[in-house]
Amino acid sequence: MLLAGLNGDARAYRQFLEELTKRLRAFLRRRLFDMQDQVEDIVQETLLAVHNARLTYRRGQPVTAWVYAIARYKLMDFLRARMRHDALNDPLEDAQALFEESAEQASDARRDVAALLEALPDRQRLPIEMVKLQGLSVAETASRTGMSESAVKVGVHRGLKALAARIRGER
Repeated sequence: MLLAGLNGDARAYRQFLEELTKRLRAFLRRRLFDMQDQVEDIVQETLLAVHNARLTYRRGQPVTAWVYAIARYKLMDFLRARMRHDALNDPLEDAQALFEESAEQASDARRDVAALLEALPDRQRLPIEMVKLQGLSVAETASRTGMSESAVKVGVHRGLKALAARIRGER
């Protein structure tokens, strides 16, 4: 919907913002459980920031990561401003939970990565999954896939290059 909006489809862009509003509201409610009256203000600030930065979005890049980064910055800005005005005595460890990544975000990121990898041929996808994501050595990957070590290295290199091009919108 964002891409269609960037291409001039006002209806799709409006739908993107409506769906984004729901997700942002849930994201912020979980982090501001004791300040629910502030959630809507931060949602609106985040929506405005997303709208103003929409032309910086790189086509092909995961939208969720881009949007949640903006939301986290707006949340941090709010908390910094609040801390300047209020004498908060909460230990820093308690604030840590506000910035921990939610299961939903991790799930969205995994889905985005899986979709990107799915577009690669097996000779590139498998080496990336095994070496970069699972942490196996090149030798272990070669043995499990039946590829030579050189082929594994080439597969990782070419696969990462193809993913970078796809994220930049070149393919």
